[in-house]
Amino acid sequence: MPERGRPYAESRENGTHALRHVYASVLLDAGESIKALAEYLGHSDPGLTLRVYAHLLPSSQERTRNAVADVFDRARPEAPRT
Repeated sequence: MPERGRPYAESRENGTHALRHVYASVLLDAGESIKALAEYLGHSDPGLTLRVYAHLLPSSQERTRNAVADVFDRARPEAPRT
């Protein structure tokens, strides 16, 4: 803990920087776009946001698999109730 009246030492591992990463990862997991996330984070270039957070995006294969599964799930008639 710092002395009274003295600021905390900045650290990228905790504090506001870490909270920004949590915020970004939650939004990406919820399906938010890189362009919108860049705006929310104050990045002037969505390319920067993509370079920093691309590893948090679901893979193209995963999105494709989920999209096709959703179509089949909606098209499947419900089983008769007994």
